[in-house]
Amino acid sequence: MTHVVTESCIRCKYTDCVDVCPVDCFREGPNFLTMILPEEDVPSEQLHFIKLNADLAKNWPSITKRKTPLPDADDWKDRKDKLSELIR
Repeated sequence: MTHVVTESCIRCKYTDCVDVCPVDCFREGPNFLTMILPEEDVPSEQLHFIKLNADLAKNWPSITKRKTPLPDADDWKDRKDKLSELIR
């Protein structure tokens, strides 16, 4: 089953999900992780994140341990329309 990280995770990098992932499928970029929601649960307005996750995961290193979130993660966690903030 494919899993997808969606826009809500941009500029946050809360990594508690990494600790419980049984297959070490997360990849880490500057301000985003790839791979969380089962693909069939991705909201229709976020479907473009399926391809985005697949593309970014090809070049980003694996992350297997929890890390400290980005310093301003709490300021960004509930914001919408953050795709322009994604650092590739």
